[in-house]
Amino acid sequence: MPVDLLLPVTGKTYVARLDGREMRDTDSVFQVFYDGLRLPDYFGWNWDALSDCLRDLNWLRTEHHVLIIEAADEALPDDAAGQQLLFRTLLRAGQRWSSTQRPQGVDRSRLVVVMSCDPASVSVLQAQLRRCWDGPGAS
Repeated sequence: MPVDLLLPVTGKTYVARLDGREMRDTDSVFQVFYDGLRLPDYFGWNWDALSDCLRDLNWLRTEHHVLIIEAADEALPDDAAGQQLLFRTLLRAGQRWSSTQRPQGVDRSRLVVVMSCDPASVSVLQAQLRRCWDGPGAS
């Protein structure tokens, strides 16, 4: 059942809708993010570069960013370690955006990451995300 969310937004919002089914291998993950988030030309096509870009987002020149990953559980289906890296990168980026302090009087920019999957896969995706959050080096 779809849920409508109303977010109070004062300014521009950039929404990127990515499809986990198109993320068959590491190169395609980077390509999907490059295209969907309009990553800058200096993007380094590796996990550290993706992490750096997700923690910055200044090139988008918007105040709020929404990243929707449909079929997130289907990303990197034959690469469990890569899938864990992807999820950990997304979790760390979200954590960075939620904890960044802004000077008084400056509104906080936002990054909202939404991961969706088939209803039958929700518990599996939740377990994968929990492992990424609680696992070694996840902090």
